[in-house]
Amino acid sequence: MTIQKGTVAADPLKLADFLCFAVYSTGHAFNRVYKKLLAPLGLTYPQYIVMVALWEKDGVTVGEIGERLLLESNTLTPLLKRLDAAGLVRRERDTGDERQVRIRLTERGRALETKASGISHELLCASGMPEKELRKLTGEIVTLREALLSHAAE
Repeated sequence: MTIQKGTVAADPLKLADFLCFAVYSTGHAFNRVYKKLLAPLGLTYPQYIVMVALWEKDGVTVGEIGERLLLESNTLTPLLKRLDAAGLVRRERDTGDERQVRIRLTERGRALETKASGISHELLCASGMPEKELRKLTGEIVTLREALLSHAAE
């Protein structure tokens, strides 16, 4: 369904036509699948995406993680404290700028990457979609997200 600026959908309050509800409810479905996959690792989904970000680039600041994951520091800080308490990361003051906190993986945090390596494949299987279609859909959703964030910033 393509709606051009200035036009109105035939039934603007039909829930089945809400793209935002489709994305919202799909998010809940993702959470159900991830909950089963992440339980053996002792991680929640927000903790998992922090760990994935750190596996990609370790030793980054809390601000950098927040920018990357689109999370505010008031959401991120308690999450990082729990990962620290679990022995997966260390929070350290930056030696060059005491105002900054850097997050570093511990050995245990690094080792968890191996255990988590099959999660993407499991999710692909759960989707029932070919990988190529999922990659295309992901790109489209990211494009939509960026347009919405840009519009919200105006």
